[in-house]
Amino acid sequence: MAAHGVVACKVLLLPLTCAPMLNSLSPIDAAVLPAVRTITLDQPLRWLGLAWRDLLACGWISWAHGLVTALGGLVVALVARDRFWLLAGAFPGFLLVAPILATSLYALSRARARGQAPGVGVVLKTWLNWQDHHFNKWGNDYWCMVQFGALLALAGTGWVLTSAALITLFAPLPISTLTEFLQHVVLAKEGFLLELWLTLGGVMAAPIFASSVVAVPLLLDRRVTLRQAVLTSWTVVLANPLPMALWALLLFGITLLGMCLALFGLVLALSLLGHASWHAYCDLVDASILAPREPA
Repeated sequence: MAAHGVVACKVLLLPLTCAPMLNSLSPIDAAVLPAVRTITLDQPLRWLGLAWRDLLACGWISWAHGLVTALGGLVVALVARDRFWLLAGAFPGFLLVAPILATSLYALSRARARGQAPGVGVVLKTWLNWQDHHFNKWGNDYWCMVQFGALLALAGTGWVLTSAALITLFAPLPISTLTEFLQHVVLAKEGFLLELWLTLGGVMAAPIFASSVVAVPLLLDRRVTLRQAVLTSWTVVLANPLPMALWALLLFGITLLGMCLALFGLVLALSLLGHASWHAYCDLVDASILAPREPA
C-alpha cells in the first residue's frame, strides 16, 4: 500500500459546509473518527489494477452486478427514448447513487482479502442479512446504509429534475433525441445552456462525491454512524485533493465510456469500479481502531 503518511482526522480540515455537523458531534463520535492516509497521485490507477484481479477471481458474480445495473439503465433509456430532455440528467444521477448499488461488490472484494470464497452467499448476506450480529434492529446504526441510500437517491432525483427543467426552459427547441441534444445544447453557438448545465451538475456532484467516496465501504466494514462515515469521507478528499480529483475523473470517464460502448462496456465498467472503490477505501482509511461491522 503506497502511502506517504497518516493524517489524523482533525476538525480544522473539514469544510465550512460541514460545520453544523461538527457542532452536533458527540464526544464519543469525535473520538473514534478513523485516521486518513495520504496517497500518491497514481494510486487510483493501482485500485483499477487490483479491481481487475478481483473481477477475474470473482467471475460471473461480479459481472452479474454490472449486468443487472446495465439492464436497469437500458429499461430507463427505452422508456425515455423520446424524452432526452429527461434522459440527459439520468447519467449524472446514476453516478450519485452508484456507491450504494455497488455495496455487494465491496463485500466480494473484502471476502477475497480475508481469504474467503467470494460467492453468492456473500452477496445474499450483504443485501439481506448484513448485520446479523447487531442486536438492536431499530437504532439508527442498524439502518445507516438505508438512510444513506435514500439520501443519495433523493440527490439523484433532484439532479434529474433540475437537468430536465434547465433543458426544457432554455433550449431553443424541444429536445427529444440525442441528436437534438447534441445540436441545440452541446454544439449550440449561442446561449449558455451547456455551461449552466455543466456548472450546476458539478456544484451538485462535488459535495456528494466528497460525502460518499469512502462512506459506503466504511459503513459496510465498520460499526460507525452515518455522520462518522460522511465526515471521514470529507477528510479523505481534503487530505488528498489531487488523487481524489483524478479518481472522480476516472469514475466519470470509465462510466461514460462504458455507456458509449453499449451494454457490454457498461457491465464491465460498473463491476470494475465497484471493486476499485473497495481498494480505495482500504488505502485511504485506517479503520483499525473501529469495531468491525461483522466478525471476519
